[in-house]
Parts: sequence; C-alpha cells; structure tokens
Amino acid sequence: MMAKKVTVKFQKLFINNEWHDSVSGKTFPTINPCDGQVICEVAEGDKADVDKAVAAAEEAFKLGSAWRTMDASKRGVLINKLADLIERDKDYIAQLETLDNGKPVSNAKGDIYSSASVYRYYAGWCDKIHGKTIPIDGSYLCFTRHEPVGVVGQIVPWNYPFAMAAWKVAPALCTGNTIVLKPAEQTPLSALYLASLV
Repeated sequence: MMAKKVTVKFQKLFINNEWHDSVSGKTFPTINPCDGQVICEVAEGDKADVDKAVAAAEEAFKLGSAWRTMDASKRGVLINKLADLIERDKDYIAQLETLDNGKPVSNAKGDIYSSASVYRYYAGWCDKIHGKTIPIDGSYLCFTRHEPVGVVGQIVPWNYPFAMAAWKVAPALCTGNTIVLKPAEQTPLSALYLASLV
C-alpha cells in the first residue's frame, strides 16, 4: 500500500518547546526513498544548535524547575497523554513514516501502534521506581535512592525512526530526565512530528 499525499507540517528544530531555524540557517533535503525526490528541506542542526538545545534541557532539569518538582504520577499522566495524541494521529504519522522511510504503510502503522504502547508502559512505571532500605550490621541506615541523571542525549537511526524514538524518549522521561534527540538525517520527519505533540 502506497503512502497517500502527506503534508509535512514541521521542518525546523524543536528546542525548549519552540520551533527554530538552525543558527547557521542551513537546511538539508530529506529524500523519498521510493522515488528519490526531495520531500522537503529540514533545518540542519550543528554544534551551536546542540549547545542551545543542551542549555535549554539543562535549564528544564535545574533543581526547583517545574519538571524536577513534578510528581512522578503527573509525569505518568503526561506520558499517557502523549500516547493518546500518538493514537489520535496514528494514520498521519504512519503515512509520514512511509513517505520518509519507504516502509509499507501497514508496517509503519504497526510501529506507531507499538510506540504508543511503549509510552503507556513507561507511563505506568513513573511512580513505581524507588529505592530500597537495606538491612546492614550496626546502628546505621543504608538506603538507595533512584534519581534522574539529567540531560540525556539520544540518537535515533533511520530504520525504525518513530519506534526507536519511543524506546529512547519514554524511559528517559519516565525517570525524570530531560532529552536532546537527534533523528537520522534520512528520516527526521516523524521525530519532528513527535516533538510537536509534546
């Protein structure tokens, strides 16, 4: 089954919940692998853009920030909401994935469906990750506490762009981290659409 004509809605970099042209102004073409035609031009992120994205993610992760002080159960609610939005837009995302990646629409639909399930799975874990009190000899208290590590850099390959993004984004958000995600140059469109749902 061929992809229908799909309108590409997002081509810029998504940094700090806003769309940006690249600092350099450079773009690159994303190519339809079925016919070799240019689908659209996408903003080309380089070091200056990565620095900007990391600074925004660090700011969002600061002690006392809205993200760091959010209850774990609320993170789960937000991740479930993201899964709801993916399910709402599953046909569009599958068509976009097919256009950009070349896989059959039926395969892309399976990837999108399973991606929503991944987000739901991790949404359920948000308030179930906790430390332990460990019995030790003597009059000591020994415990572990699980904490987020901070900004997580994530690189997604071309072959399962939306699914691999889910496999990386969902656990990082579940555990309270912030992320900077770099999609493959060959297949950036579904990751950009995912960013629009956040």
